[in-house]
Amino acid sequence: IRPANYPPEAPGIGYTILLANGYRVLVANVMGRVHIDPVLDCPFTAVKKILSREEGNYDVAILDVHAEASGEKAALGVHFDGCFAAIYGTHTHVPTADLTLLPAGTGYVSDVGMCGALGGILGISKESMLKRCLTGIPARYTVAEGELFADAVIFTVDPSNNTCVSLERARISLT
Repeated sequence: IRPANYPPEAPGIGYTILLANGYRVLVANVMGRVHIDPVLDCPFTAVKKILSREEGNYDVAILDVHAEASGEKAALGVHFDGCFAAIYGTHTHVPTADLTLLPAGTGYVSDVGMCGALGGILGISKESMLKRCLTGIPARYTVAEGELFADAVIFTVDPSNNTCVSLERARISLT
């Protein structure tokens, strides 16, 4: 899956419907435009098109919002509350503390977090990140070493009405 609001010529698709435990699960992705790439199509419009096109074809819907600005992610969450069981943000690599169950039943968090090593800066080795920040010279990043982990949010959903009944943060050790 690639962001649904990419230009149509981009390879991939912006959503899919998968079968999980007998339920049809719509999984969609959009990319925010604030501080990222203003030439992308509007993520709100892209989501509306997906929901309209697939109405009646899924039991549970999940939206991944890959964006820099937490305000833009939250706006998508509030606007589409009740349309998705879960809306979660990605991109900033830092888990947010705003897990919430929105009024119409959507589970929401601005950023799930990251997967990588604890020994670096956002998964990059401290040395290569500092070198780039201090000199301004672009260079290939080196992956950090250390204990591996994956940040996650566990959404418990009710497929009978496409709502979230609970959500909780989790950090999974991979080493």
